[in-house]
Amino acid sequence: MNDNNLNTRTGQRKRRNKFWRIFWSVVGVIVVCLGIFAWHEYSSVKNAANNAYRSGGITSAENGSKNTVIKSKKPISILLMGTDTGALGRTYKGRTDSIMVAVLNPKTKKTTLVSFERDIQVNLPDYPEHSPSKLNAAYAYGNAGELAKVLKKYFNIPINAYVLVNMGGLKTIVDKVGGVDIAPVMSFSYEGYTFTKGQKTHMDGAKALAYSRMRYDDPEGDYGRQKRQRQVLQALVKKAESAQTLLNTSFVSSLSKQVQTDLTFSDLTSMATSYMSATKNVVTDYTHGTGFMEDGVSYQRVSTAERQRISDLIRKAMGLKTKTVQ
Repeated sequence: MNDNNLNTRTGQRKRRNKFWRIFWSVVGVIVVCLGIFAWHEYSSVKNAANNAYRSGGITSAENGSKNTVIKSKKPISILLMGTDTGALGRTYKGRTDSIMVAVLNPKTKKTTLVSFERDIQVNLPDYPEHSPSKLNAAYAYGNAGELAKVLKKYFNIPINAYVLVNMGGLKTIVDKVGGVDIAPVMSFSYEGYTFTKGQKTHMDGAKALAYSRMRYDDPEGDYGRQKRQRQVLQALVKKAESAQTLLNTSFVSSLSKQVQTDLTFSDLTSMATSYMSATKNVVTDYTHGTGFMEDGVSYQRVSTAERQRISDLIRKAMGLKTKTVQ
């Protein structure tokens, strides 16, 4: 079976990835807004941040430890992972259906956001007995630290910190900012909602999720869906920058139940002032792969040239020299 047929089958398989890739909006809220909250309701927000804190096992990266990077105001790379298997207090970990790396560079005042296909075939450094496996299995077996090792191995990407978010957190944010205004790029109906191309539409959290989830009726498939996801993301970040409803302790407490991160309260307050300028300009990209089957399992294969392209993109965003991927 050729790659085209495999890609078609992959595009037609039952939807499993309900969590859409706009985690950086959550990071924008956590990293920027949470720091702002701190100046208003220090004690309450500090408690919420402490509730969200979990060590992910990420060790010091090539550009330094998380604390050193933030203190020196260097570009920081944050691993963003998403799950929709329930609240983060669920009884099992599950796999991360969405994986992204965000680089916030306060010097260039730019954020670079790259999506990684969850089905990329990889070998897990600390779990050879479970290799080969899909990229999204790294967290399930070894937390954020294992996934960071895999990205380092295949893409030469240093990871400084992580954020794990549940889909409920994204819906909460959209609702708390009062919804977002979006002109749909195509006309379609999905999950009880109807969207008309070019007609500016006000969307609450549920409607925005529906707009960004639809894939099978889009002639561009998942690529078209990613376009709509980025559209929602940009509208959300723009709205969140000035939404007074975010300055609310109950909102922060609610969000902390949907988020886990190794960014401490001190980290967040420092980043709120030092990295805010980086959120004004967002550049997005994603890994391009081809589908294939092995032992009855569907994977994505990313060429060496593509891995090098992604590596160069992220390392440049971090102000690091390029390295040849293996």
